[in-house]
Amino acid sequence: MTVLETTSARSILDRCDELATYSSLPDGLIQRVYLSKEHAEVNAIAAEWMQQAGMTTWQDAAGNQCGRLEGAVPGLPALLLGSHLDTVPSAGKYDGILGVLTAIAVVERIYASGRALPFAIEVVAFADEEGTRFGRALLGSRALAGTWDDAWWELQGEDGVTLRDAFTAWGLDPAAIGEAARNPGDLLGYLEAHIEQGPYLEDENKALGIVSSIAGARRFLVTVVGRAGHSGTPYERRRDALAGAADAIIAIERIARSAQLIATVGHLEVFPDAVNVIPGKVEFSLDLRGEYDSERDRIWTVIQDMLSDICRQRRLRWESVETHSAPAAVCSARLRGVIAEGIRSTGDQRPMSLFSKAGHDAMAVAEITEIGMLFVRCEGGVSHNPAEHVTEDDVAKTIDAFERAVLALVDAAEREAADGARA
Repeated sequence: MTVLETTSARSILDRCDELATYSSLPDGLIQRVYLSKEHAEVNAIAAEWMQQAGMTTWQDAAGNQCGRLEGAVPGLPALLLGSHLDTVPSAGKYDGILGVLTAIAVVERIYASGRALPFAIEVVAFADEEGTRFGRALLGSRALAGTWDDAWWELQGEDGVTLRDAFTAWGLDPAAIGEAARNPGDLLGYLEAHIEQGPYLEDENKALGIVSSIAGARRFLVTVVGRAGHSGTPYERRRDALAGAADAIIAIERIARSAQLIATVGHLEVFPDAVNVIPGKVEFSLDLRGEYDSERDRIWTVIQDMLSDICRQRRLRWESVETHSAPAAVCSARLRGVIAEGIRSTGDQRPMSLFSKAGHDAMAVAEITEIGMLFVRCEGGVSHNPAEHVTEDDVAKTIDAFERAVLALVDAAEREAADGARA
């Protein structure tokens, strides 16, 4: 098999098609969750492709599939490349997967060139970016970053199986999870290619973009409490929790839009949920994201004040529980620069910079090393959906740009070494 056959855009798209067949859903729909049979199957396939690309491979203590191409001297610090192979329910073929396969293709090209590298390159196919099975995202990358929380062992999936039991059944040792953590001193940075999950590149007729930062997210479960009652109760005597929650949800959208933040209410549960009963309690989720943590947190304060005002007017009460918090992750100037160089090498002399409203494994890796991300145009901005689509031409540009970004770091390291030798 020649290098061209295994590192072309067409071959990557074919591999995306192949991985899409490993799914727990019928009828051609895609779902691969953490610590499942499908997870093991795609890890084995990715390991084979990594080996073909010249890498030594291993599966770490969290179930991440890893590969390494040594530098000129074994044991040098490594540049990490990667993304994830798990999916949401009824997923597309490219979210995460395209990034892993691009990284493998770039390593194969560099290996085939025979160039002696001033550092090692590693590819990581993360195991659980989406959090589909246990409701906690970034488990694989959190383990790699050394930020695993032992409280997670008691998380349960819909089948009632705990994360601890799933680990054991899959052949992993919960007691060894710390072995997945990387030493920051052994890393030079992390680069990830990912579909945009938004329409902005398409709107500007650009194939690729530079990620400036990844949104910091806070998630809450908000409960509004009133009093259940018969639907014949006069309006002035009602304490309708759903009416209050509806007012709040509309206000949340207005507040977030005015501040250019993202606020999403994706879950709503009404009690007692009867057609002829005034709702006495409502629970709804709030996912609040912003480019800057300080502005996101300020808007949460504004939302809290609004909730208090609405509940006071309607004789309700409210409370909230924070279920998730992740700081914004800013991509480093150095890695933004090499990604820009990579994009310019494909013919776009004015690369577009984008703020990522979606979360990525890079957020977790940012705890231990600097990060950079390349966005790839996705048709209609559609993601987490079977309609995800990228073009072969855009994928070709992705491989070329990502390779150039990596080689720009190689060139810089070689210049630095030469300057040091002359000094």
